[in-house]
Amino acid sequence: QVYLAESGGRLVQAGGSLRLSCAISGRTQIPHAMGWFRQASGKEREFVAAFTWSGDHTVYADSVKGRFTISRSNDKNTVFLQMNSLTPDDSAVYYCAARNSMAVSTSQSEYHHWGQGTQVTVSS
Repeated sequence: QVYLAESGGRLVQAGGSLRLSCAISGRTQIPHAMGWFRQASGKEREFVAAFTWSGDHTVYADSVKGRFTISRSNDKNTVFLQMNSLTPDDSAVYYCAARNSMAVSTSQSEYHHWGQGTQVTVSS
């Protein structure tokens, strides 16, 4: 089992930046591709960013490309989502997810472990 805990969400003004963290615990010795998803109020959960366990392949949603960056700590126990140039449309609960595979995926149905989410609110 892999346990994920997000943090870093808060209220921020439009144009600002925020870095979310996802602490990974449990069976961390098994490679997992990691992803970030988000769910705005009244909307379906959507893909944001993901990368392979090795970090050599990264995928971003078109809506965040060029503004968000997914990365990982050197010990591989924390995954980050750096978010720049935030807009009110980025307001959502952000979820960290891991899949029991090294290959990246943009489909939430292919992720096996989820965190509880962290709220990001961007004011205009």
